[in-house]
Amino acid sequence: MFDPTAFDNMKVVIEGAIYDLDLGGEIVITDRNDIINMAKMSRNFDVSFKMAESSGKSPSVKIELESSMVNLAAELIPVVGSEKMAGCSLKLEFCYESPNVDHNEIEKLFSDIWGPSRKITQWVQMNPIHKEIEGLHTVTVEFDRMVREEQLDDLVEMIEYIISSLKRLEMLI
Repeated sequence: MFDPTAFDNMKVVIEGAIYDLDLGGEIVITDRNDIINMAKMSRNFDVSFKMAESSGKSPSVKIELESSMVNLAAELIPVVGSEKMAGCSLKLEFCYESPNVDHNEIEKLFSDIWGPSRKITQWVQMNPIHKEIEGLHTVTVEFDRMVREEQLDDLVEMIEYIISSLKRLEMLI
């Protein structure tokens, strides 16, 4: 019988929790990708959504789970010391459009919710000729460690933090 990898198990847990919220009408899923890169032997899964009950241009989030060949090998062929590479990397990208936003407030908001140990990065993409047009803002939250199967419950709990981030971000923009 097929033994699913850590990536498969985490993907199913995240996907199930997100689709339950979508079916319950709390969120709206806007995109989903499940990619296998045969050249690099890597897997990538992402799902994007926004709040169902939101006003105007609401922020969205993309949850991205990735597993490389090194992660898979560490899981399937354990060698002393390799267990720290078994698992997946996890990244969150919050996107919104806004002409005027206080980036320090955004930084504080995400630091308050996700804690100071997370790597939080902000990017703004805009047309330099037409500065009056709203730019696309992206806030990335990265975890500086591998996510493992033992943390499946944490992945489900993380979704509550994501929803809180979306709601509070919408109030700021």
